[in-house]
Amino acid sequence: MISLQRQLPIILVSLLSIAPRIANAQNLFSGYENLFTNPRSYVAMHTVAMPLIDGNVSEEAWKNVPWTDFFQDIEGNKIKPSPRLKTRAKMMWDDNNLYVAAEMEEPDVWANLTERDQIVFHDNDFEIFVDPSNSTHNYFEIEINARNTIFDLFLPKPYRNQGGVVFGWNAPGMKHAVRVNGSLNRPGDKDRGWTAEFAIPWTAITVGGGKHLPANGEIWRINFSRVEWDVDKMGGAYVKQKDASGKVKPENNWVWSPQGVIDMHRPERWGYLQFYASPAGSDAPTFERPYAEYQRDYLWLTYYKQKDFQRINKRYASTLQELGLPSSVPVRFRGSDLSNKLSMEATSDQFRVSISDGALPSISLTEDGLIGK
Repeated sequence: MISLQRQLPIILVSLLSIAPRIANAQNLFSGYENLFTNPRSYVAMHTVAMPLIDGNVSEEAWKNVPWTDFFQDIEGNKIKPSPRLKTRAKMMWDDNNLYVAAEMEEPDVWANLTERDQIVFHDNDFEIFVDPSNSTHNYFEIEINARNTIFDLFLPKPYRNQGGVVFGWNAPGMKHAVRVNGSLNRPGDKDRGWTAEFAIPWTAITVGGGKHLPANGEIWRINFSRVEWDVDKMGGAYVKQKDASGKVKPENNWVWSPQGVIDMHRPERWGYLQFYASPAGSDAPTFERPYAEYQRDYLWLTYYKQKDFQRINKRYASTLQELGLPSSVPVRFRGSDLSNKLSMEATSDQFRVSISDGALPSISLTEDGLIGK
């Protein structure tokens, strides 16, 4: 038997050898910490009881489905205060639809827009963002106000990558409803809030047609946002507050999984939605962030550094060294640091960065933000 005294020098040497690698990894992300907080996660269970889409999120079908954590400011609670009003959501699924329910605390429920595909976030609204492929491309956005007015769109790429927007996409077959707990557009009283409910067909959010039904354990990226304007009550109406210069004050953006920056169109920052075939209401398994997602952190770090480098130098860096990045990086997973190779090919206006541990297939990221193999 080896005594503890004889083991201590070995343990200390091991810890001392690991510590610099952890410290070095942390130093690499210095200045970008707000973009690498762990996204939130939700495990959605299968249901055989389809909810009646009427805005009632307390009906029997939803009773045992857990709520998300309350929303935070889009930049995160370490940067901005917690929202003054509570917001939360819940999800479940069946072979035909993804179901989403949302609950917004609100003492003054108001909404003006009534026509589909008007810019609904000019009112207070609730928004859903879905990236089924976890590639940051080909994702969907659905917005709703307290009048049940929908603004839905498809984005081949995020705005930052100049991908354009398909405003003509209209979530075919989607059902939606809202319910106001109080009154609508009556400044003279005090409301309790409003709820929204959705049944989103898989066929509506399957790119290229057909129907992609999530496999048991499959992970998508999703986030929810609530736009909330500061208003005054004037002349029997709600009027957006203005600053000292006469401009309308910026809206509040409250989200489920903080983005770290005021920009919802960074799908890599969205939360994780994992699907399980167990019945809704049963105990959900604990979510574990996949190893590949920790690898991707280094790809996104390179991406952000390249974009900053280009902004200053009008070109992309040609080597990792120009970005202050090593070719060997430690990916921490389940308490261990796993050595990975980081490599990059680049021209003045394009780049492709890849990461591999030598055992699993490599993962890559290009200058237009597309994740691939």
